[in-house]
Amino acid sequence: MSGKLILVGTPIGNIEDITIRALKCLRSCDAIVAEDTRRTYYLLKHYHISKKLLSYGVHNAERSAWKILNMLKAGANLCLVTDSGMPCISDPGQSLVDACWNNGIEIDVVPGPSALTAAISASGLPSKKVIFLGFLPRGKKLRRVIRTLLKEEALVVFFESAQRILQTLREILSILGERDIFVGREMTKAFQQFFRGKLSEAIEFFSKGSARGEFTVILSLRKGELA
Repeated sequence: MSGKLILVGTPIGNIEDITIRALKCLRSCDAIVAEDTRRTYYLLKHYHISKKLLSYGVHNAERSAWKILNMLKAGANLCLVTDSGMPCISDPGQSLVDACWNNGIEIDVVPGPSALTAAISASGLPSKKVIFLGFLPRGKKLRRVIRTLLKEEALVVFFESAQRILQTLREILSILGERDIFVGREMTKAFQQFFRGKLSEAIEFFSKGSARGEFTVILSLRKGELA
């Protein structure tokens, strides 16, 4: 009888943001499949969990998939975790879950923290329709993606790095014009920072200091939301 793959949500920053059920699953499973075993090790160490870690990242996904599938087919129950948040959201774990479906492996999910939903909630912007873009491309592809949003009326959510945040916001302003925006930086961590205002104001705000950390950006494609 085959085992199952359990998708477990882990903290996006604050290490205490983990559910009781998630901890139970991490303690009881046969092994844990992790995007980055080093980051997962520190989480497990904090909660005094000793468990075998299997690496499944962008660099070794194809190489590791067969081993993980064979373990599942042999009856092992494995937990899949990402570096932070829910697995398979802009994460290599998606291909493993797809492979499990194609091989008749049972899937279970333990919901947990998500930068996507946390930012939408904190923004206070109307979220009837949401477009999630994950990590944006660069150069001409970035501008092409932005242009596809010209006729949309929704919230657009994407992730961005500190190195690219200003360039990306300037590209958006040049193509879409002034829009309302929410930016969550280092959410739930010690130096968490929220910004809500106009796109041009966000560019000015993040130009003043060194923009560090991980950014979750919410862009309203409806004009005139904020006073």
